[in-house]
Amino acid sequence: MKDTALRIAGFKDSIFGVISRLARENNAVNLGQGFPDFDGPEWLKDIAYKKMQEGHNQYAPFHGTPSCRQEVSNYYKKFYNLNYNQESEVTITVGATEAIYLVITALINPGDEVVVLEPFYDSYVASIKMAGGIPKPVTMHAPDFTIDQKELEAAITSQTKLLILNNPHNPTGKVWSKEELQIVANVAIKNDLYVLSDEVYEFLVFDGVRHIPTATLEGMFERTITISSAGKTFGLTGWKIGWICANQKVTNACRLVHQYVTFAVSTPMQEAVAEGLKKLPDYLPGFVSLYKGKRDYFYEEMKKLGFEFAIPKGTYFMMVPIKKHTDLKDVDYAMKLIREKQVATVPPSAFYLKSTEGENFLRFCFAKKEETLQGAIKNLHR
Repeated sequence: MKDTALRIAGFKDSIFGVISRLARENNAVNLGQGFPDFDGPEWLKDIAYKKMQEGHNQYAPFHGTPSCRQEVSNYYKKFYNLNYNQESEVTITVGATEAIYLVITALINPGDEVVVLEPFYDSYVASIKMAGGIPKPVTMHAPDFTIDQKELEAAITSQTKLLILNNPHNPTGKVWSKEELQIVANVAIKNDLYVLSDEVYEFLVFDGVRHIPTATLEGMFERTITISSAGKTFGLTGWKIGWICANQKVTNACRLVHQYVTFAVSTPMQEAVAEGLKKLPDYLPGFVSLYKGKRDYFYEEMKKLGFEFAIPKGTYFMMVPIKKHTDLKDVDYAMKLIREKQVATVPPSAFYLKSTEGENFLRFCFAKKEETLQGAIKNLHR
């Protein structure tokens, strides 16, 4: 038999799949998986069921149902004063992960370079490599996970085409300030780069911190490709409804790829998400309060265990430093916790290409039921 494609020759199982398998094998409380272990709002599930009963069960238009694209456009206007034309600048995708793949495949030629800010969501680098691109890592340095402007500028070459920014940031929980975003914007404008702005946790920010979309910065609307997801906003990750908002040229390119990858996205779920987006002003306060309570509880319990770190201002992740507790690196310590404490976490060195800083942390997900978090804390105290 002939070999499989060289483009996937270096690929391994995702760290998330590995950790989840080990968690099952060791009967461990799984705080590694980056999604809630409880359901999203009942009212939105009821809407989805109603849409199915009404007959919205056949293929949707490949770029998304008109209602879903319209409501995505509406909320960007309402929340951020960004104007995206629902016909030519909004595309509905199978979650944000497909959106990332589409953008990179549509823009990147073999040999093109893409700046990724590490630690990164692992599908960024996988998508870059599948497109034949070259990932160029720039480190967000602990403990505040800030970037060095000189390091960023040094990563740019004549082959650089795209920079990927995640805000609010997984896995660190960082929410970028306007001043930090401006550094990235200035570099992008100076070097004529596209910016893929992954903003799936846009509404999950705490303590009065405000999410600033990259596209709102001066000179950035046309060159920013914004990605977000209903799965994170409504706690229904299995619905896999994401979107891309971009200028017409980029949108057309992404749609050309999309029509041959998945063609269309679940019709009743799109119709339900459209209704859900209309209710964001009423829904979001309770959503943020729910996750803030989980964050505050877990943070205080981790402090009692002797972990010292700044409380994250966004997402549902914590990057917890481990060096005061062990001489082991992140992967070995994560394995130790699974086997000896029955608590599963994610070792974040998997999200780095250049720096070894990730070896000093573990990522915990606190988007879990109260009893799940309590069980994990109880196990860690053992």
